[in-house]
Amino acid sequence: KMGYWILDESLSILLFLLWLGLNMYLFIDTFHWYEGEDAYLYTRVMLGSTLAWARASAACLNFNCMLILLPVSRNLISYIRGTSICCRIALRRQLDKNIAFHKMVAYGIAVNAIIHIVAHLVNIERYHISQSKEAAELHIKLSGIGKNPNESYLNPMKMYDMNTTIEILTTIAGVTGVVITVALILIMTSSTEIIRRSFYELFWYTHHVFIVFFIGLVIHGMGQLVRGQTPQSLLLHNVTYCKDHYSEWEKATQCPLPQFSGNEPVAWKWVLGPMVLYVCEKIIRFWRSQQEVVITKVVSHSSGVLELHMKKRNFKIEPGQYIFLQCPSISQLEWHPFTLTSAPEEEFFSVHIRVVGDWTGALSKACGAEEKVFQKPWKLPRFYFMGSMLKACVLLNHLVFTWQVYFYWICRDPSAFEWFSDLLSLLEAQMAEKGKSHFLSYHIFLTGWDESQATHIALHYDKKVDVITGLRQKTSYGRPNWDIEFRKIAENHASSSIGVFFCGPKSLSKTLQKTCNLYSSANPRGVQFHYNNESF
Repeated sequence: KMGYWILDESLSILLFLLWLGLNMYLFIDTFHWYEGEDAYLYTRVMLGSTLAWARASAACLNFNCMLILLPVSRNLISYIRGTSICCRIALRRQLDKNIAFHKMVAYGIAVNAIIHIVAHLVNIERYHISQSKEAAELHIKLSGIGKNPNESYLNPMKMYDMNTTIEILTTIAGVTGVVITVALILIMTSSTEIIRRSFYELFWYTHHVFIVFFIGLVIHGMGQLVRGQTPQSLLLHNVTYCKDHYSEWEKATQCPLPQFSGNEPVAWKWVLGPMVLYVCEKIIRFWRSQQEVVITKVVSHSSGVLELHMKKRNFKIEPGQYIFLQCPSISQLEWHPFTLTSAPEEEFFSVHIRVVGDWTGALSKACGAEEKVFQKPWKLPRFYFMGSMLKACVLLNHLVFTWQVYFYWICRDPSAFEWFSDLLSLLEAQMAEKGKSHFLSYHIFLTGWDESQATHIALHYDKKVDVITGLRQKTSYGRPNWDIEFRKIAENHASSSIGVFFCGPKSLSKTLQKTCNLYSSANPRGVQFHYNNESF
């Protein structure tokens, strides 16, 4: 149901169309200006339409470079979340998609950079050809301007026998253009998922080449490669008449020799504000990251999950918040996000870390989890952390004001239930005490088991508690039939607005999003499923 997806993602689609529309407006407006402005008539004679292509893409590059840093300013986003202007759920959900917007803007930069580079390569070649003896007479005439005293040039290629590559590498525009291009290639290629996950420090280092990119971008325009006729010259030299009487330029008073100048650099006007904002962001992050936390408890679960309890002075958490953790003894650069698994009412804050990669494996070893021995507090690794924005998700143990919660957990390994079943058991007891037994309806699915486990499960099926988790609600085996589950919830809560919160693999995320759209009523007053995906 494409219509439901459009409704669910209406704000995202609107923002995408707004961004795309602004890019198209900038491109088309700049393109037409350079195609029709009298000041660039003689430049167009030599370069043709590639002049407009180069300048239009440059305008879009400046615009997108202004935007690219904003989505990764986490403190700014967190601040906006906490203000009254961001009170609607749709706006909060949109802020959760900051990295997706960052990537979209990056693609915009890449596309416009390609257009800009290709257009200027063609421009350089056309400048070069205009110096040849086979060129049109007007081209030769324009290329000759600037060789005598008190004349300003139009063609940066002074002679035909000059090496264009050497000429490019000896100009400000050329050198900075090469630097910007190399920096952009490094940033884009190192941002692929395989590099980020397997070589994080390589990703981190090369991504910070953006500093070189921005500096080069600001300097690039100072080369003034694109030149046009000066305003004073336009008053004396009427291009409409003089372009057809170029043989009289040095003789007739109505056509004095035209004078040219380069464009003033404007990139700094676009990027100065975001760069200052990002520097402030980095200062805040550095200050916060130096606030050390105290580890009060380390629990190693047999399911390969490491549970850390921590304390920090004056730190208050909110449901659904996540933090970035750094362990200097493992890496001075790597900061990893983890959702807080403790409730705001508790005296500590905790995270559950699944040991699946190099960093988490090194962390488990540093905490003594592999040796299964007690680590004295002073021997535990030092940690720094940064609090961050709230996600659209919520914590199970802080949902007391929600009417009803349906919780689905799908696991392959039975041992993975170990640490979480304790929390669910505690919630069962708390809800029973408050007379809210109906509040939490959880459904646990086990997708992997061996023959001996299956026999054991069958023998103890009649017990009041589940043989795997020890909980009152029994574990199901296999994968859930989402059509049945969603249909049942929709029937039980007609005319309700239901939030669906998911964290897990992308393939299942797509399935759930489609199912949400499928079972949302076409009638706005009917049942509506609102999909939210937590990803870092």
